[in-house]
Amino acid sequence: MPKLMQFRAFATLILVGVSLLSFIHKAEAGNVSEDLWGHLPDGRPVKRFTLTNSLNTRIVLAEYGTLLVSVETADREGRVGPVTLSYRSLDEALAGGVFGSVIGRFANRIGDGGFEIDGKRYELESIGGDGVHIHGGKTGFHRQLWKGEAGADAGEAKVVFSLSSPDGHEGYPGNVILSVTYTLTDDNVLRLEYSGRTDAPTHLNLTNHVYFNLAGSGDVRSHVLEMKCDRMLAIDARKVPTGAFLEVAATPFDFRTAKAVGKDLEAVEGGGYDHCFEIRRDPAIPATAPIPFATLGDPVSGRTLAVSTTMPGVQIFTANSFKGEPFPRWGGICFETQYYPDTPNRPEFPTSLLRPGESYYQATEFRFGVAP
Repeated sequence: MPKLMQFRAFATLILVGVSLLSFIHKAEAGNVSEDLWGHLPDGRPVKRFTLTNSLNTRIVLAEYGTLLVSVETADREGRVGPVTLSYRSLDEALAGGVFGSVIGRFANRIGDGGFEIDGKRYELESIGGDGVHIHGGKTGFHRQLWKGEAGADAGEAKVVFSLSSPDGHEGYPGNVILSVTYTLTDDNVLRLEYSGRTDAPTHLNLTNHVYFNLAGSGDVRSHVLEMKCDRMLAIDARKVPTGAFLEVAATPFDFRTAKAVGKDLEAVEGGGYDHCFEIRRDPAIPATAPIPFATLGDPVSGRTLAVSTTMPGVQIFTANSFKGEPFPRWGGICFETQYYPDTPNRPEFPTSLLRPGESYYQATEFRFGVAP
């Protein structure tokens, strides 16, 4: 069978593969446990939470950075193993970057050193030499200690993390109260819900920077990806949007028909994907309802992942800069659901502006399964 036909055949199995999980030995549903992961340099303790369901899926979370430490799911043989790139300790997380962390106040890039709200200019901190602020800055939400509270009900295990971000932090206006809820359902969905309120107009754009590798090792070039994305954002040399949208048809960015992640990887400038795609959305669907837009599968293990979100865009990143330790180049793929980069300076984009009295809400779901 030609490779393209193999890819398409495998992709058709991704969404139906979840049903095979019913044959895996079942554990207790909706269980949450917690322990001490370690201490920050200033002595503050960091709790770790472990969520499990009856399908033996295991999610580990931590208060530092609202970190999605690891995800383990079963393959087609019922063997449970890791499907994310993970820090092995709190010390690694403190020394590392954004693996599995919640990013804010603004995920991705803001150009021109800041933005204006209602005619007032706000200069952001942690600006690079190119004038670009990225991922909320050096002390963004991925570097904050959140407070976690565990719970379980109706077969769902969950942890709610909360944080107060003060006015002026990294240059952003307004005191912002935030919560991020991770829920693991008994039908193998990991749901992330982000909420926020402010006492002054500000921009808010949250995401999770988790790297997936459904094989559990190696790189993701043989993973098969399909995305309902017809257009992507044009970017300049700083990876900041120009404001234009590009059709993906007949380019290396066309995943509307399933193909291997590595098929056109090296044809992309920079040697991999680090681009924001527009998510196709039916306007008849409520804004609070996540819509499915991507499926990913590993042909060897049979593990699959389906991604849904309420957000207008997704940054696809394939770990192009990894050096081999602890993970190889292209060792994972991120689905960073978000408002578009540089939205504060692009009034034509869907707005990320949050005003007092309004509520920020974003939901993204990761559905794990197996294909035959």
